[in-house]
Amino acid sequence: MQFAMLFPGQGSQSVGMMNGFEEHAIIKQTFEHAADILKQDVWAMVTQPNELLNQTTNTQPLMLIAGFATWKLWQSQIGTLPNAMAGHSLGEYTALVAAGVISFEDALPLVRYRAEVMQGAVAEGVGAMAAILGLEDSVVNEVCQSAAQGQVLEAVNLNSPGQVVIAGHREAVERGMEAAKAKSAKRALLLPVSVPSHCALMKPAADKLASYLQNVQFSTPTVQVLQNADVIAYQDAEKIKDALVRQLYSPVRWVETVQTLREQGITQAFECGPGKVLAGLAKRIVDDFNCVAIINNDALSEAKNLTA
Repeated sequence: MQFAMLFPGQGSQSVGMMNGFEEHAIIKQTFEHAADILKQDVWAMVTQPNELLNQTTNTQPLMLIAGFATWKLWQSQIGTLPNAMAGHSLGEYTALVAAGVISFEDALPLVRYRAEVMQGAVAEGVGAMAAILGLEDSVVNEVCQSAAQGQVLEAVNLNSPGQVVIAGHREAVERGMEAAKAKSAKRALLLPVSVPSHCALMKPAADKLASYLQNVQFSTPTVQVLQNADVIAYQDAEKIKDALVRQLYSPVRWVETVQTLREQGITQAFECGPGKVLAGLAKRIVDDFNCVAIINNDALSEAKNLTA
């Protein structure tokens, strides 16, 4: 059976997100290794109520640690390599670590730096993001064009049919929400984020990220990783780096990603990390594309059976 591994991004974090795997030593060992790298008690941040978990500069490394720890557990319990990998936004970095492109030791400071430059690119309160539900992508694009009024407003997360996230200047996002409602959107929800990701406001951050990446060693992927910006699995290190830079200010083309996996003959996927966001999106994108979220031992057992 051909299958893919999918890695979630920022927004899937929660206190207790590794509770389904407490008894597996490899999970705790991965977090302990990460704590040595980052000089922080990362295990406490995901197991105890605190304000640190949802700070962007912590969330991005923590999601990578959690996704990679789950991947390490997969390797120890199942071991079968997927035919492809993909990650949603920050999850793309986790996929690249799992595919052997970036070392875990390099990836953690890298994503922390990414979070810092993203946070620093736009002053607090200037940017915003909102989820638009129930409109065609083309209508959302029209809404963005009409509501921008000289500011930045773009469709940035093409998550599933009828679920698109827009981002840009806060005033433009608010105008876009009202315009979407006027176009009969089912819902228009302001998202609780401090950074307007994947829009033109992130270009200053992308320039800094490009400079940082020049000094990070990238290897050839052991498994193809479909990248968000182009929905292409690059083999060349420089092309992978370039795609990561452009990812900061380009849409996450998740619908096309799942469709491409299906076109490759893949009908089964496993979400490797906290939450079930990507599993839920997959069902809405392709009818015969099944995705199991590996969030506890029961799901791990189901995965074993499906890949046996």
